[in-house]
Amino acid sequence: MPENVFDERIARAYDAASADMFDPAVLDPTVRFLAGLAGDGPALELGIGTGRVAVPLSQTGIPVQGIEISTAMADRLRAKPGAEHIGVTIGDFATAKVDSVFPLAYLVYNTIANLMTQAEQVACFQNVADHLAPGGRFVIEVFVPTLRLLPPGENTRAFSVTPTHVGFDEYDIANQTLVSHHYWFYGDKVETFFTPHRYVWAAELDLMARLAGLTLTERWADWHRAPFTSESTAHISVWQKL
Repeated sequence: MPENVFDERIARAYDAASADMFDPAVLDPTVRFLAGLAGDGPALELGIGTGRVAVPLSQTGIPVQGIEISTAMADRLRAKPGAEHIGVTIGDFATAKVDSVFPLAYLVYNTIANLMTQAEQVACFQNVADHLAPGGRFVIEVFVPTLRLLPPGENTRAFSVTPTHVGFDEYDIANQTLVSHHYWFYGDKVETFFTPHRYVWAAELDLMARLAGLTLTERWADWHRAPFTSESTAHISVWQKL
């Protein structure tokens, strides 16, 4: 995804617009899950953004490094208390290299879908495998596409309708892509944000992992390790480098 999608305007408002994702009820289980796999670390976050997960994970004592394509997002991370020990490499996380090996790498909050082609997603898995120590794990949090909920002939589905935010996904099924449309209402002011994604199925991710020499070890519906079922709207998947 180009850097200019997450430009200064978006970076400036990103944390406030994603406030629900900073709720301890959401964030604490995420950090516990990742910390349990990282051991003593270090951990590598792909698409580290403004450090929503990286900062509290590093505060558990686990060294964290990240890859981020947006300098504006990385600048927001660097300005946060507790971020001074988090290293950030600017680049595309499908190809950018960090001079270290890790017991844990992770991609959260649907970020794998920011890579807009299957080839880029395959390259991401290989890039992660190159950074993992033997036995290291790769964790992805990503939504399950809601195609079966689309009425015949329709290509859009709302995911948020509140007095302050309207969001809907516009699917291009033939190309396995979607655009997420966001509208935030601040009195008389409206802020917009449109992000393209390539949605990806769990079985497709497993094949990408296999191509990179990784094997699925866990798949859950959420960070609390609820069972993943046909009704799950997202999954947390863990692959291991053997």
